[in-house]
Amino acid sequence: MKNKIHSTEEVKQIIDDLIQTATSFDVEKLDQIYHENLEVIMVDTSDNVNTADKSAFKDLFKSKRDAGDPPMNTWAKFHRIDVIGNTANVLLSRKNDLSGQNMILFLSIDLVHEDGRWQVLREVIFLRPEAE
Repeated sequence: MKNKIHSTEEVKQIIDDLIQTATSFDVEKLDQIYHENLEVIMVDTSDNVNTADKSAFKDLFKSKRDAGDPPMNTWAKFHRIDVIGNTANVLLSRKNDLSGQNMILFLSIDLVHEDGRWQVLREVIFLRPEAE
């Protein structure tokens, strides 16, 4: 259906699903949510920039699962959701431990509706200590 109008509620649900999937380390489902050309850009508290592709970012969650880590925090605060045709951008804050300590994560997530489903194409993540 080429002319389907996508809603912000639909995109918010996809991000909620992504949060549940990632925080429970469901790597197989992440494979469906993440686009083949996924790019993750993370800026840490020292202004270092790290990038990861789909395989590397899935490996982060796989290593947590394989290590027996408990599920991650599912807290999220949505700041803005923009949907234009078959693309969307979501700005949100999260609280999590991606780097060895609890952090506030500010995320900009770009999605594309392709192959009949929303897929995450890019995540830009800015880390900030939770105590700030």
